[in-house]
Amino acid sequence: MFEKEKQAVFDRYESLLAKKNEPADFYNGIFTRYRDPVLTAAHIPPFWKYDLDETTNPFFMERLGVNAVFNAGALYRDGKFYLVARVEGNDRKSFFAVAESESGIDGFRFWDKPVELPDTCPGETNVYDMRLTEHEDGYVYGVFCSESKDPSTADLSAAMAKAGIVRTKDLLHWERLDDLKTVSPQQRNVVLHPEFVDGKYAFYTRPQDGFIETGSGGGICFGLSDSIEHAEIREEKLVSPRLYHTVTESKNGAGAVPIKTEKGWIHIAHGVRNTAAGLRYVLYVFATALDDPSRLIAAPSGYFLAPLGDERVGDVSNVAFSNGAAVTPDGKVYLYYASADTRLHVATTTMERLVDYTFHTPQDPLRSADCVKQRIALIEKNLRLMKGE
Repeated sequence: MFEKEKQAVFDRYESLLAKKNEPADFYNGIFTRYRDPVLTAAHIPPFWKYDLDETTNPFFMERLGVNAVFNAGALYRDGKFYLVARVEGNDRKSFFAVAESESGIDGFRFWDKPVELPDTCPGETNVYDMRLTEHEDGYVYGVFCSESKDPSTADLSAAMAKAGIVRTKDLLHWERLDDLKTVSPQQRNVVLHPEFVDGKYAFYTRPQDGFIETGSGGGICFGLSDSIEHAEIREEKLVSPRLYHTVTESKNGAGAVPIKTEKGWIHIAHGVRNTAAGLRYVLYVFATALDDPSRLIAAPSGYFLAPLGDERVGDVSNVAFSNGAAVTPDGKVYLYYASADTRLHVATTTMERLVDYTFHTPQDPLRSADCVKQRIALIEKNLRLMKGE
């Protein structure tokens, strides 16, 4: 029985990795969705979960199960796509693991072992959602959420969030740097800008008063640090604000590392609003100036991508979240987004389409009366065109 079950598990695993991912029956002219996720719990190598020794595991049981694989930082280098995914065990602890693919849309295979971060923070209980930045200083930086128990209360759900920082040259060997310091009580969803700004390291931050609630935090901010080894931001400038009755009403946060284009830095971020069914996470886009990455220059109306169909169902339903995108030399963009804190998907577009969407989609007028005027103007223009006028 042991050998039979073992073979069946490995056969299913290899069959999954060999499956080709096809475009989904979806069209909006902006990006292409795909039928299957690129990473799920089923993509975890069996030898991460099962004891393969029959003497200690005669019934071939999972010993260390995996619940979900989602939110991944992304890189394209040397002709391959690399994801540093968040892997969540059945024990609720998350860790990072590298998966690679030649196509970027299927065939992702995890490296033999998960990432072992230097264990320099005794109080740190959980780590997740790493953003990968190829910086002009020659390093690849990973900025992630470092979570620990809030020592000020006996409430077991009370946590503290900081921005942890590591760096590497090969995704194998990681150096742990000091956590980012800011004036804000807590930080999540922090992204390192890929270039120096005024000779300093630049970060996009999300100040918040509590672990879940942003409180006085106004949105996505920008700040500079003299050092990366001991990063500290003394002033945070608001870049993309939270706005009433929009997709960013409850909170918003930086997502993928900003993409440099000839017209500006394009940011794919997440916005959150509250509903009767709970928080709804979607992705939205904005752009900042090349000469001043803290200056907002474009803000297309509404969401860019929202969970669709089966993507809406999972551990935390109605959530689309991204912390990674990869751009190839020929200008193709691969956006990796998770659905429902359960699985990871990809959507593909091009730099040309992304720039067109960002700079030519109208802004949100912020009032229903003005939104209907905006839509009627589009309808009337199209009716004239349809009539050949």
